[in-house]
Amino acid sequence: MRRLLGDYRVDAVVNFAAESHVDRSIQGPAAFIETNVVGTFNLLDCARTYWAGLGSAGKDSFRFLQVSTDEVYGSLGPTGRFTQTTPYAASKAAANHLVRAGPGITPMACQCSPPIAPTTMVPISFPRS
Repeated sequence: MRRLLGDYRVDAVVNFAAESHVDRSIQGPAAFIETNVVGTFNLLDCARTYWAGLGSAGKDSFRFLQVSTDEVYGSLGPTGRFTQTTPYAASKAAANHLVRAGPGITPMACQCSPPIAPTTMVPISFPRS
């Protein structure tokens, strides 16, 4: 990844990668932590190293976009704190925090909801409560 960033002199990185499917995260959370948290950290680390070598104009314009999910919000309980209820949601929230916490790069994140269409998988768009 480090070589690709330098070879193509990119001005943005967009991270779409994720393990998904809430039910699978409950049955086997390790893959979700590895991909969603550690994978995001590794990509962000490469991007930060690349960013550090840019001139001031390149640093100002470089962006890292973390594409996430509305699941990171869990539910806002009476305390007003996020209450992620699955390893999937917690892993995506952790990745978002990593992106926002680091110095240097201007981070951006978007939390998307799944699309509703005739081919939409019902368990994904309408999770069980």
